[in-house]
Amino acid sequence: MEEKKTPSIEENFDRLNEIIAALESGELTLEDSLKLYEEGAKIIKASEEILKGAETRLRILSEEGETDDF
Repeated sequence: MEEKKTPSIEENFDRLNEIIAALESGELTLEDSLKLYEEGAKIIKASEEILKGAETRLRILSEEGETDDF
């Protein structure tokens, strides 16, 4: 069974830009617009989690650097 690869933050931003462009085009049906909006909301939530993880890692690295004796 093939594992699903978690998109990178850059891939998420690229997809969000595609979704925004499609929504702004005004050419979608209401149903398609809602589906894209929902997808965008999920991507934003996933991106927030990625950023929180990166922030935690940076905080840990910063704290480790403060306690290291050179």
